Formats: sequence, C-alpha cells, structure tokens
Amino acid sequence: MASNETTTDRDGPLSGGLVRHGAGVTANRAFPTNDYPANLDPFVLFERFYIDPEKGFPMHPHKGFEIVTYMLEGGMDHEDTLDVSYTARAGEAMRITTGSGIRHSEFAADGAACNGLQLWVNLPDAKKDAEPDYADATADQLPTEDREGATVTTVVGDGSPLDLHTEMEYLDVRVTDEWTWSLPDDWTGFLYSVAGEGTVDGDAFEEGDVLPVEAGRSEDIVLEAEEPFRVVAVSGRPHGDPIRQRGPFVL
Repeated sequence: MASNETTTDRDGPLSGGLVRHGAGVTANRAFPTNDYPANLDPFVLFERFYIDPEKGFPMHPHKGFEIVTYMLEGGMDHEDTLDVSYTARAGEAMRITTGSGIRHSEFAADGAACNGLQLWVNLPDAKKDAEPDYADATADQLPTEDREGATVTTVVGDGSPLDLHTEMEYLDVRVTDEWTWSLPDDWTGFLYSVAGEGTVDGDAFEEGDVLPVEAGRSEDIVLEAEEPFRVVAVSGRPHGDPIRQRGPFVL
C-alpha cells in the first residue's frame, strides 16, 4: 500500500490520521501523520486499512523494507512477482521482504469488504538489497496464550513462524482486566487500539488511538479495561539508520 492524503486529530493519546489511498481504500494511519510526523526506527509506518468489495491495489512495486499484514475482518487476495497467490483471512498474517524489489497486488476477497493492519519495517542499510521473500501464517500457527489480565496472540516473536531481518515483537492483546507491557529499554514501539476502550497509564485509550514509545523509557506501561478492549503492542530494536521513505520505496 502507498501513502496519500493524510489528516489528523489529537485528544489525549495521539489519534490516527485518515489516509485516502484511492477509490474504495482508506486507512487510519498511526504514524507518520501531520500530528506525529516521525518514523519510529525501525518502523516506517503503521495503519489500519479498509478495502471496499471488489476494490484494492493493482500490481505495484516496493523495495527496501519488510511488510507485515495482519487481517482483522474479511479476506484479502495477495499476488506477487514471486509467483505467490494467497488469500489472508481474519487472524492470519503475511510477511513480505521487499528487499531489492518486488511487485504485488492486494484486493478484497470473496466480493466482500475487508480490513486489517499493515506495518512497514525498515531494512538495515546493509540488507537493502536482500532477496525478496514471502511467508504467511494461519491463525492456528500464531501462538495464543492467556496471561494475567489479557489474552495475547504473538504475530511476530517467540513461537511465531514469521521472522524478519529486524529483532522485534508484535502482539495482539485482548485486555480483560489489567495487563502490563514491558519492552527493552533500548527498543522503540507503539500501542494501537483496535477495538473497545480502556486506559493506558491512566489516560483514556480508544479505537484508533496510538501511543508511540521512544527508546529509553524504563517504566512498564499498564493497560486497564472494565470491558474487554483490543490493542496491538509492537516493539523493536532500532537500526540507527536514516529512514528515507519515497512513496512505495524506503531507500
């Protein structure tokens, strides 16, 4: 997916910005936006996308980064120049290493709308020309466990079949009471609210909100909910390399 027009609001935690990708495709962009213009090394961008029936992205190029797509509702048809053809459905994930260059298409499947989450992860400068690669994981392959105060699915991290060229963790968390998120001091990350509402370190946090976490924070982050609410918690080790995004390319 490529970036286009972005608008933002702000109320407590950052609110995502509306991005129009074209006819039938919109997104709630967590970052970068006018309100939070920075990338979060090693992360280039993150958004929740919505694709109308029979709509999507025709074949288009990418290079220089990795893509993690995690479906929330419906299905999305993916085809690429590696001769991969796959339909990702709710609870399933795909990882694409664009490396030296790849082309792919993304369309809503089965004549129905779909939505999901897409994360772009920068490749370190030494791996910008890596061989393009693809992997996917069904919902059954992504480990899910009950932890104190939450149910957690690991999209990327311990036990997941998906790995990247960046050391990182991607958790889908359904908070039922109180859950504490810990990340290494030298990692960056973010929380994004998928559904419902609760609090993060005492501040209201509702669907579409995002909390960027810069490296160097030593305190754990506490999430609380009176009713179940769903967030993703993503963190990773920064590369220390500049992130130069030029539309569908990260140089």
